[in-house]
Amino acid sequence: MKTVVAHIGPDLDAITSIWLVKTFFSGWEEASLAFVPAGKTVGGKPPDDDPELLHVDTGFGKFDHHQTDADICAATLVYEAIRKDHGSDPALERLVAVVNDVDHFREVFYPNPTADFWEFGLVAQIDGWRLLYGDNPIKIVELGMSALDGIYKVLQNKIWAEKEIKENGITFDTKWGKGIGVTTVNDEVVHLAQKMGYVIAVRKDPKKGYIRIKTLPKPDIDLTSVYEKLKAAEQEATWFLHASRHMVLNGSSKNPDMKPTKRNLEEIIEVIKGI
Repeated sequence: MKTVVAHIGPDLDAITSIWLVKTFFSGWEEASLAFVPAGKTVGGKPPDDDPELLHVDTGFGKFDHHQTDADICAATLVYEAIRKDHGSDPALERLVAVVNDVDHFREVFYPNPTADFWEFGLVAQIDGWRLLYGDNPIKIVELGMSALDGIYKVLQNKIWAEKEIKENGITFDTKWGKGIGVTTVNDEVVHLAQKMGYVIAVRKDPKKGYIRIKTLPKPDIDLTSVYEKLKAAEQEATWFLHASRHMVLNGSSKNPDMKPTKRNLEEIIEVIKGI
């Protein structure tokens, strides 16, 4: 029976290493878990002698890093094995880079490190789970693996959105500042564009025809005039002005009865520029 072995009280590095093995190593999907004191191995045997056992983040074997001061961690070592077999994966590279930062305590240098929003991240959640379920490491690992599934998917989506913005984005000027529009099914482009500093972001869904217009939540920005102009020009389409007046929607997965606009992205941008 294949078994992944990690140290008692699994941290982000150990959990990520287990997740990488069980997710990307062929034949290890159903591997069981075992836990030993930090630095130890099962039965005190050499860490890499048994092909049915994989020690990660413990035991000073091929997937441990505590025998060196190199800027690596167990997760980066496991990822290198995956990369050699399957090629590079940009989302995984970015994921394990963050894990490595945390394992070397560099999260203390992140922006505003004492802010409460960091307590909603996976690192803080693992700390909480260890306080709640310290005698049940399997539960901690299972919770962490589910979170990593989501993080990996988000990173894949983010990389796709970065590519869409770079290759297909249409930048334009408005009275509020710089805007960008993208025709794509990926709604992350709107969120990402705002983080990149665009005051207004517009997404046209090429499949459903829907339009999403969103601005930074600044008090001096009001999309009422955009909404009124779009609605007056195309009354057969369904337009919705959010109460914040920072978002205009034409179509939504939350309301399948909304009728999409027939205008293309460039026409919508011209309306916004004309305000």
